[in-house]
Amino acid sequence: MTGWSTEKLHADYAQALRVDKLLYDSETDHQRLRVFENTTFGRVLTLDDVVQVTEGDNFIYHEMMSHVPIIAHGAAKRVLIIGGGDGGMAREVLKHDTVDHVTMVEIDAGVVEFSNAYLPAISAGAFDDPRLDLVIADGAEFIRTTAGGYDVVIVDSTDPIGPGEVLFTNTFYGQAKRALSPDGILVTQNGVPFMQGDELTNTMRAFRALFVDATCYLATIPTYAGGPMAFGWGTDGPGRDTPVDVLRGRYEASGVDTDYYTPEVHAAAFALPGYVAKLIP
Repeated sequence: MTGWSTEKLHADYAQALRVDKLLYDSETDHQRLRVFENTTFGRVLTLDDVVQVTEGDNFIYHEMMSHVPIIAHGAAKRVLIIGGGDGGMAREVLKHDTVDHVTMVEIDAGVVEFSNAYLPAISAGAFDDPRLDLVIADGAEFIRTTAGGYDVVIVDSTDPIGPGEVLFTNTFYGQAKRALSPDGILVTQNGVPFMQGDELTNTMRAFRALFVDATCYLATIPTYAGGPMAFGWGTDGPGRDTPVDVLRGRYEASGVDTDYYTPEVHAAAFALPGYVAKLIP
């Protein structure tokens, strides 16, 4: 099959990916889930034609959401991932031998099963790692009841539409902070600021009320179109002040192999263009 998958997430902008081969197509009254192959991006998962993950460029998103807080923290042992059913975030977190325990909370067991079947390259065996505790539960409910003590909390959410909406509320962020250890770091997916400025502003308003250090950092992911993507950053610890030479030492000691993340990219990601900085209250 040859055709095009057109994403119209934004009112005034669209992107299209060529469908070289359709592998899965399930349309219900509520949503349409598709997996197809594309020469440039490999296997692509879309939900209502909105790209969720691709084999080709997922490494950028997953590396920047995981290695930035873990290496900035410097001594992360326990990590909590909210969402991330495709296993890509767990894959990157578990590259750190110093991480003893990862709790991953996914609301839908079917997402994990589906990803293992159709996108096994994304998780790359992460679900078999004994350090991973996979919890099938609502992330908002889990964060409300957990005993906490996590050094890093990663909110790998969908956009704030439907089930993902609760993961963008002030209440959720407050509970996520309580789940952190004293110098713990919270990072969140906050969309493409040029297209979704309100999303970043609302999250940053909540973070500024909760954390001593609240900002965002950026990475450019081709299929998350419309400019660089923002990741929310909140901590009461010194993580963001870590010098590049210290980041370099930690990165080299970790033995982690990356294709996007470097200590220099880590530091530079917090340098915000003017239009993004203006979105932060």
